[in-house]
Amino acid sequence: MRLPRRPRLLLPVAIALVVIVALFFLFSGIYTDFLWFDSTGFTSVFSGVLLTQIVLFLAGAVLMVGIAGGNMLLAFRTRPMFGPAMFGGGSGADRYRMALDPHRKLIFIVGMGLLALFSGSSFAGQWKTWLQFSNGASFGKQDQLFGYDIAFFMFDYPFIRMVLNFLFTAVIISIVLAAITHYLYGGFRLQSPGVHASRAARVHLSVLLGIFVLLKAVAYWMDRFGLVFSDRGFVHGASYTDVNAVLPAKTILAIIALICAALFFAGVVRPGGMLPGVSFGLLVLSAILIGGVYPALVEQFQVKPNQQGKEAAYIQRNIDATREAYNVDKTEVENYNAQADPTKVQSKGDTSVSGVRLLDPALVSSTYEQTQRIRGFYSFADPLDVDRYPDSSGKLIDHIVGVRELTSPPEGQNNWINRALVYTHGYGFVAAPGNQVDSSGLPAYDAKDMPVTGPLVTSTNLKEPRVYYGENPASSEYVIAGGNPNNPQELDYPETGGTGQKNTTYTGTGGVPVGSFVNRLVYAAKYSEANIVLSGDINDNSKILYVRNPRDRVQKVAPYLTLDGNTYPAIVDGRIQWIVDGYTTSNDYPYAQSESLGDMTRDTSTDRRVIAQQPSDKINYIRNSVKATVDAYDGTVKLYAWDNNDPVLKTWSNAFPGTIRPASEMSPDLRQHVRYPEDLFKVQRYTLSRYHITNPAAFYSGQDFWNVPGDPTQGDKNIKQPPYYLTTTMPGGTPSFSLTTTFVPRQGPNLAAFMAVDSSAGADYGRMRILRMPSSTPIPGPGQAQNSFQSRFAGELNLLGVGASSVRYGNLLTLPYAGGLVYIEPVYIQVAAGGGQEPYPILQRVLVSFGSKIGVARTLEEALQEVFGGEQQEQAQPSDEQQQGRPEQASTALNSAISNAKKAYADAQKALQASPPDWDAYGDAQKRLEEALTQLEGANANRQQEPAPSASPSASASPTASATASPTGSPPATPPASPSASPTG
Repeated sequence: MRLPRRPRLLLPVAIALVVIVALFFLFSGIYTDFLWFDSTGFTSVFSGVLLTQIVLFLAGAVLMVGIAGGNMLLAFRTRPMFGPAMFGGGSGADRYRMALDPHRKLIFIVGMGLLALFSGSSFAGQWKTWLQFSNGASFGKQDQLFGYDIAFFMFDYPFIRMVLNFLFTAVIISIVLAAITHYLYGGFRLQSPGVHASRAARVHLSVLLGIFVLLKAVAYWMDRFGLVFSDRGFVHGASYTDVNAVLPAKTILAIIALICAALFFAGVVRPGGMLPGVSFGLLVLSAILIGGVYPALVEQFQVKPNQQGKEAAYIQRNIDATREAYNVDKTEVENYNAQADPTKVQSKGDTSVSGVRLLDPALVSSTYEQTQRIRGFYSFADPLDVDRYPDSSGKLIDHIVGVRELTSPPEGQNNWINRALVYTHGYGFVAAPGNQVDSSGLPAYDAKDMPVTGPLVTSTNLKEPRVYYGENPASSEYVIAGGNPNNPQELDYPETGGTGQKNTTYTGTGGVPVGSFVNRLVYAAKYSEANIVLSGDINDNSKILYVRNPRDRVQKVAPYLTLDGNTYPAIVDGRIQWIVDGYTTSNDYPYAQSESLGDMTRDTSTDRRVIAQQPSDKINYIRNSVKATVDAYDGTVKLYAWDNNDPVLKTWSNAFPGTIRPASEMSPDLRQHVRYPEDLFKVQRYTLSRYHITNPAAFYSGQDFWNVPGDPTQGDKNIKQPPYYLTTTMPGGTPSFSLTTTFVPRQGPNLAAFMAVDSSAGADYGRMRILRMPSSTPIPGPGQAQNSFQSRFAGELNLLGVGASSVRYGNLLTLPYAGGLVYIEPVYIQVAAGGGQEPYPILQRVLVSFGSKIGVARTLEEALQEVFGGEQQEQAQPSDEQQQGRPEQASTALNSAISNAKKAYADAQKALQASPPDWDAYGDAQKRLEEALTQLEGANANRQQEPAPSASPSASASPTASATASPTGSPPATPPASPSASPTG
């Protein structure tokens, strides 16, 4: 029974509708991408990548279908005239042929379509390889084995391998499809005593196998050049065995493969399977004996017994190439005769550490949150960033900086209108000098509040504090800004009185206009949100802002770059700009050591997931070739060519002309905020832990290899200590903003070396220096210094970290000072304020260590004085009568001091728990607490001088601790009700 006409038409109509909807969504994705690139001014990147992908897709699809489909059609057209009967009898193939033959055209079209889709997509995915091959710039330097320009291995060799892999795949698929076709249509039969094939089938398959072996010959020849990436030897790069065994073996195998290909082609004119069988056996046997066994014998019996001597020249090649590829070949290594005894050095007049940064950006983020967040829908980055800004005298001071970003609308108000139209941006730049705190122990902000106020705002002439583009995860969502300027509805910042909020309307150049119906429709499809079409609040002035994370924006306009994990904000020319460091990377630099980028950059910050973690991709070449900026208000992206000598950057500049600006266009204000990137420094310190050694014999023994120490403040030796930005003074130099790190020996806890790189844009930018510690004088390593701090002052720190408080150790800084190395560590007390606020740390003590001498005080100057100010004055010996009365006097004084400390502590906690906290009462309590601590230290010192001392658990504070109030406004102490709390909280 036939179906009525109307039901028969429903299926095609339904299919057509599905196709139309799918095409519309595909169009929406491509069109919105174009609109985004057009709004950023990088349409050449969009069109360049898209056009390259389309061409490669078509090339891959056409070539694959042409080769594989052509061979399949050839097999079908050359099928025997009499089919299966020519070999007598039928076979299992007949059933398959009879089932498939009626649908062979449909099967062929669908099969070729799928093959074209997969092969084209695979080929299009190699667009970077093609663009580097077609735009490659010369390195002007040759490799040490073949004498070819490095560019051949970086740009040409990967493309050649890509083409070879494609052709191998095409030929293998052709062989399989041709064999199936010949079998189905009687071209050959698997019958006893062997294979019976028609002449056409035999010729066809012989030619295909010959082409395969011919490609194998080419592959063997190209494998010779791949030896510069070998990992067979002691280090990466062509080893003794590779050069003296594998290289000639590959040449011989290429010749044998050519002979075998000729034998396969000979099978075209000579019937029988002898020649193909001989050629196949010869190829396999030679690959095993010449390509496998011979190199293994050379490695086992020549190299391993004499590896140091045999590999010396190739280790030297690896050392030279690795140092060049990671840009550490100009590192200055100098022996530093560091002193460990503070009494043998002259520290007077050395002010190199007097202004060192004490605020730890990883800890005070929560302090910024609690004191400057203002409202719960704002937040700060964790960790904060370190930058430089001038003080009132014009001197550049390390600052801890952050921007107040928007998280999401308040709970219960998280609807589409609020998310997309009202809560559109963050507001304000917050900064504080890193070397001081105010009278309450909080950061001494010089840019704060809403609207933004402070001397830094005036000196930098901040004009636009709004943050529409930022690092907060909420920035990954879109907002629609602009709208009606006469009736602003975007929350600008909370204010007192009136409606309780100040509103604004976005007027920036960034974003895609969504006034037209078409644009609203495609974005509604992109985000599956009908309100974008239906909302009456969207008009001709509205713009949709998306891809708002600065790192994501730069990655989108420069997909060929690897970006640093830590983006940072700066006030540049009166606007908040995000600065992003971009790297060109490769894993194709000959002889260089290949390592995982993720492993090399792993440390405390990446393990805490507070900054972006690099992928585990292998690299052996890296350059900080691009400095990028993203305007926090309008999202404008600018790329500056920072390393004009990088051939990889020149290659990408050729591929996308006009997208990368010369560094000469950077403003002086922007240059002032450029800094040496963290991830590059981590990669280089990982490399220099071994490659500071340039002698192959010493490198082979590895006795002087170093490790990056574990972070002593985290208590996990497997997590590396992060590098630190701070102003430091290297021996013979002047103070400079630097990125610093330390090394310890592979075996042993002592300090092996200190490394710093100049991070300020200028003549010395990137100058890397390593101070190698003397082997005759043990200098404590970071772990030892931390252990000494914790054990020496466990009593006092226990007293500080009790009740609602806990002790938090800040970053352990290492600096050259007074002819040695000094360790400086801030200690914070994490206090819980009232009103349901989260605990946050306040700077409480500064620890200083030089050799075995340790100082602790409320300020850095006082702690340094304890270490370098000489021994305490000897006290006069008391008389017998005085000794007899001392225990009672000491006990009374001790009890009085403890009682006063408890009272002051209780008053301080009461002030903190008020909502909002009563900082005046808190400060007054701190003054009384200081006096009590001074009494406690004095009483404790008297007890220690008793003839028969009796330790009291309540008097465990260190006699060397200073309770003098900090002239810069040190944070409040929080003494205890019990000294038993853990110093780590």
